[in-house]
Amino acid sequence: MSGTFVGMPAFPKAAHEAVNNPTLRGNLRHATHTIRAKREKAVAEVSDWAELREAGKRIKDHTLRHLDDYLVQLEESVTAAGGIVHWAADADEANRIVTELVKATGESEVVKVKSMATQEIGLNEALEEAGIHAYETDLAELIVQLGKDRPSHILVPAIHRNRGEIRDIFAKEMSEWGRPAPEGLTDTPAELAEAARLHLREKFLRAKVGVSGANFMVAETGTLVVVESEGNGRMCLTLPETLISVVGIEKIVPTWQDLEVFLQTLPRSSTAERMNPYTSTWTGTTDGDGPKTFHLVLLDNGRTDTLADEVGRQALRCIRCSACLNVCPVYERAGGHAYGSVYPGPIGAILSPQLRGTASEIDASLPYASSLCGACYEVCPVAIDIPEVLVHLRERVVQGGEVTREGNKVVLKPAKGHAAERAAMRAARWAFARPGAVRAGQRLASRTRRLHPRRLPLPGPGKAWSETRDLPPVPAEPFRDWWQRTQGGKGGAK
Repeated sequence: MSGTFVGMPAFPKAAHEAVNNPTLRGNLRHATHTIRAKREKAVAEVSDWAELREAGKRIKDHTLRHLDDYLVQLEESVTAAGGIVHWAADADEANRIVTELVKATGESEVVKVKSMATQEIGLNEALEEAGIHAYETDLAELIVQLGKDRPSHILVPAIHRNRGEIRDIFAKEMSEWGRPAPEGLTDTPAELAEAARLHLREKFLRAKVGVSGANFMVAETGTLVVVESEGNGRMCLTLPETLISVVGIEKIVPTWQDLEVFLQTLPRSSTAERMNPYTSTWTGTTDGDGPKTFHLVLLDNGRTDTLADEVGRQALRCIRCSACLNVCPVYERAGGHAYGSVYPGPIGAILSPQLRGTASEIDASLPYASSLCGACYEVCPVAIDIPEVLVHLRERVVQGGEVTREGNKVVLKPAKGHAAERAAMRAARWAFARPGAVRAGQRLASRTRRLHPRRLPLPGPGKAWSETRDLPPVPAEPFRDWWQRTQGGKGGAK
């Protein structure tokens, strides 16, 4: 998987730097609190939200269990509708396919719909190397691109920027990319939006190739769905002569009826709207309407390996709503860049290490980028138990387990735990099987509590754990003794 923010440190160091940036923290606090407050109101309007959430979970789980069948059905449906399907095992193959398709048109520029999949594989950079300019048309993505920045949020990539910073970026950079910003541009939202509209309009009218992702793909009809709030996506999907969509293989739903669930839960969870202002659907090609040529690039890039993990695979349910980011106390303080991936926040902390593996320092640190408070699970519209997956991935990092291939089969192969850890677990098992030993240990701990250090003096790798954790104070007497002394013969603990 591409998309690692090359040169960035692991999460602990990156987060430490971010929390000391008062402007960043202020921007994040204001934006996330505003979005989640609106989301709460939108969700409260739906009396059967819990049922919709469960339905979304079941549809996704069913699809993932039968993903091979639905992928074949999707390919057949798209092909029958006049589209062309390509399969990409990884980022390099996907980038090569898209680059060759654009070159075949003779064009040297493309307009893009906001797409996490194309960011994941580093498509813009790959096209640039081939002499092809990719223009982002989503307002927030445009801000990030003009500012030579990186996205820091799934829904609002420029959430770390305030209006003054955006005005400065537009005034300085727009002229290098096309139409310059108007003279005397202020930081009012209406003027910033109008500057972006004027800047992008000439690109929409000129471009012959559009590149998109998709929120959903319907297997039974071969239909792709993009939901958005601005209308820029629809311009990219309808005006160019050639449309190339790069979509993760997990974005399938079996039927049109299944869309009913997600078109209720996604907008409320993401933009806090009852429905998205623009819901674009297309099925292959139609004479005289929309692009003349449609290519669908189905992207694996670690998804099959993730599917092999019975606990971790639930991350593939994600519909990219970003609700988990907006409630996460860690994301609110550290920001998206600290995660070193295009997928930030709680979902990024479980998705990126699975798609990319945990070999790098960045990815090995991500499962620890959480307080395990569970707020992300509570708001997830497809009930991904992110804390469960985080703990599962922490175990994999500690034990060195990884997803590997044995012939044509993908298997999760956990490595053996560290010797010290195994010894500690054996000692705990011995003690907990002997109540007398536990009771004696508790009494000894109480009587020597004044001698206990604040932190465990662990050497080596254990020091990183103990330095950030205080030992809990030991009470003056064990609970068993207190109960026996105060309750006497009223059923004291044995």
